[in-house]
Amino acid sequence: FQYLKRHYQGCNLDTFWYRKESVEGSPAECLQQFLLHCGIADPSWSELRNFTCFLNVQLGDCEVSDFCNPVFVQDTLQGF
Repeated sequence: FQYLKRHYQGCNLDTFWYRKESVEGSPAECLQQFLLHCGIADPSWSELRNFTCFLNVQLGDCEVSDFCNPVFVQDTLQGF
């Protein structure tokens, strides 16, 4: 949710790191972001769950990857 919210607001995600146990927004706002970004017009709860689980794993992997670390990469992969 933290990534989707910032992406929707047009923030630079290259320097953002997920803050575990940080509460942002309301449950309704969270659901709204999931519905907006999941890519399915009328998703079931199962489809939303699969979307969030997949996104969570991918973003977690991205955060620990040196290739996605702006300090390591600097500006060589801007926007990648």
